[in-house]
Amino acid sequence: MPVIPATTGNPAPGMTGCRYLLALIFGTIKGMTSSPAVSAAGALAADHPLLDGRTADSPLITAYRGGKPSRRPVWFMRQAGRSLPEYLKVREGIAMLDSCLRPELASEITLQPVRRHDVDAGIFFSDIVIPLKLAGVGVDIVPGVGPVLDKPVRTAADVAALPQLTWEALEPIREAVRLTVAELGKTPLIGFAGAPFTLLPTWWRASLPATTSGRAP
Repeated sequence: MPVIPATTGNPAPGMTGCRYLLALIFGTIKGMTSSPAVSAAGALAADHPLLDGRTADSPLITAYRGGKPSRRPVWFMRQAGRSLPEYLKVREGIAMLDSCLRPELASEITLQPVRRHDVDAGIFFSDIVIPLKLAGVGVDIVPGVGPVLDKPVRTAADVAALPQLTWEALEPIREAVRLTVAELGKTPLIGFAGAPFTLLPTWWRASLPATTSGRAP
């Protein structure tokens, strides 16, 4: 597969299809400001949980660093939400993406399984399409269907018209992380993000009509 050069959000003339979209995404990422939690040298800030001692002795971090943990660390993919009754209660009447973008609510959902099951890490509650939502793309999670765009992206012109994600737009996520880390104490927080190649098929499926038989949520 040919390497796509990083851009500043303006893909090369004549580039179309997947390569155009990926170049746009990589350019947006390159153009964003780095997190204040990371220094110019790429090192974590002094008050990061891994450096200030909060999570140093947790079973998960001890195991990751090759030590002998006090117990076998356990966490579950998608442990936040789904079947927990407290999750169903706080989510009543609130759309999925809205739940992700309300810092207090996203933090509470992240913390619920840690309280209930004493797992060894919190899994940050979010969704793979949140970057699209924060960039200004009209996207929603339709129950039983999955992500759906209000304006399908099917051509290079559609891609060129997409807004860029800014660092400022990510503040609801940063605030939710701050709230969660403050409550977790010695328990680490794990977050997941969709890489450009992961977001691409999700974006494509979200552009299909909701009634398409082959559509995967």
